[in-house]
Amino acid sequence: MARLSLQYAQAGKSTLFHADRDIVLIGRGAQADLVLEENFVAARHAQLVISQSEVNVLNLSGRAASRVLRGDEVIELGETSVELLARDRLELGMAAGPTVVLNVLIGAEDEPAHVVDLRSLADVVGAHTSRQDAALKELLTVQSRIGEADDLDGVLCRVADAALDLVPRATHVTLVLRDETTKTDKLGSYVPVLTRVRGNDGRGTTPSSPVQITRSVFRKVVEERAFVLAADTENAGLASESFLGASIMSTIGVPLFKGEKIVGVIQVDARESQAPFDSTDVDALGVLAANASLAVANARLISQLESAERRLTAEVNFLKGARRAPPAIIGESPPMIRLSEQLKKVSPTRVSVLIEGETGTGKELVAAALHHGSPRANRLFVAQNCAALPANLLESELFGHIRGAFTGARDDKRGLFEVADGGSLFLDEIAELPLELQGKLLRVLQEGEVRPLGATASKQVDVRIIAACNIDLEARVREGKFREDLLYRLKVFPLAVPPLRERQEDIPRLIRHFLKHYAIEFGFPEARLAQNTLDLLTDYRWPGNVRQLQNEVQRLLIEAEPGAIVVPDMLSPDIQRTNGLVEKARRKRGSLKQMVEEVERHLVSECLREHDGNKTATAKTLGITREGLHKKLKLLGLS
Repeated sequence: MARLSLQYAQAGKSTLFHADRDIVLIGRGAQADLVLEENFVAARHAQLVISQSEVNVLNLSGRAASRVLRGDEVIELGETSVELLARDRLELGMAAGPTVVLNVLIGAEDEPAHVVDLRSLADVVGAHTSRQDAALKELLTVQSRIGEADDLDGVLCRVADAALDLVPRATHVTLVLRDETTKTDKLGSYVPVLTRVRGNDGRGTTPSSPVQITRSVFRKVVEERAFVLAADTENAGLASESFLGASIMSTIGVPLFKGEKIVGVIQVDARESQAPFDSTDVDALGVLAANASLAVANARLISQLESAERRLTAEVNFLKGARRAPPAIIGESPPMIRLSEQLKKVSPTRVSVLIEGETGTGKELVAAALHHGSPRANRLFVAQNCAALPANLLESELFGHIRGAFTGARDDKRGLFEVADGGSLFLDEIAELPLELQGKLLRVLQEGEVRPLGATASKQVDVRIIAACNIDLEARVREGKFREDLLYRLKVFPLAVPPLRERQEDIPRLIRHFLKHYAIEFGFPEARLAQNTLDLLTDYRWPGNVRQLQNEVQRLLIEAEPGAIVVPDMLSPDIQRTNGLVEKARRKRGSLKQMVEEVERHLVSECLREHDGNKTATAKTLGITREGLHKKLKLLGLS
């Protein structure tokens, strides 16, 4: 059965009547279910018939007036019944005389009706025609201001300021919004998002210090789906420690609706003031809420659309980059020739490949070449650094999630395994993959299945996994930090990328390539290197490998004057120190072995000094093991 409530003013106060039967008789007589005391109401004035889905009204008094006010429409009640709609007004009285107006509030049986709740207001409810006229003019102004805001924050701020403008006695306005990422309508999903206070100039401003928020008002609005106006907080059931502590003397809470769903609450307080709010304030805020509801809903929608647009743009740019052919692998040294031959053998297959090599050697470039040399070349090559994200975000990035899987999951998201379906997925720094995700990766390798976060079903994918690491994975297995069965699945065909110090003959080619590439990218003339500068760059050990060389060339190109020749003095300090050692060795007389040992002695001594005697760090910089460093120190007489 539909739920019906009637709100009306009688004896100087607002009264609320809840219908609890199928047929409700309204009149002045004692037999009436709803007794109206006004003498201009007939003893049996009107009858309401409440069914499962609707409420009908019938006029029982021929001489008295009965009509339904629906917006600007007036429906006179005659001999036939008229269906009542929510927010209609039922007017009963004399044909040409006083009347009483009942506000009609209708809801479904399992959903409480919208209730206008005016409690403890016997001394404040009344007609304020002049104030209502002024409020209507103010409403037109504030509605225009709200319409000018183009983002959610701007809309919320202008709605709050409008509430202060419409209610002169208000000192504080709080806006509460429902978190749309939650699927529940519980009170915990409603969050205060903005508070504005009246400044010294009378206009809304941001509070200079935290404002204590009372939750009892917006809880009552949400629970009872009611407009709440209280000048006597204890009798209205709103008194609480936080309420009294905030010195709130009077308050109004009005809901923001999206259809039949409450999406927020406007709470207006009069603090440190004895002047209570009245019904005119409620009327003004009710009209404001109607406009604000639409403005907030539109601003939220625009925000979501802009977010979706940014996400789609990023995905399009990502996919464009993923389809771009990789630059050629540069190198004609024996180690690079062997690597190229291995790539040609393994590329046509679908086996998993583990690329091993120091940081900066170009492992991702090798992975891209592996993909573009395979039958999957016309599909996507997708890369993800396993050390770049925390475990929870990495899991979502790789496997995807469904809406509501966790806080902030507003939409379904495809994981990189799905994005790369039919192509290749490159997992860099695979040693940093958390243990809890290693099992899920193993399932993809074994079964070709992925299950997004929050999903109940798995999805089939066809992805070639290419992994890379710069540390010893077998050592990680012994430490219990990496699954042995996953290592065997990944290391079906290992590829070793040589460090730059083992392919020195490739350094001049790489330098020429980078000079040309970045000259075009920066719009600079291509720089020329002096021969001794090129010699120093070729002789340097390059602990950061190709990436370090790439960065050095970019710096030189930016620093060099147009048309100038790059001389050794323009090189980085580390490389210049190498120059000093070489020059020192050249001046020393003796055999080749003696000169080499002298260079090594100075190089190792300098590196030890830079690392304050830390042998582990020194060995890493020199590209040798700690045990190798100890042997070298003993051989050079430095131990």
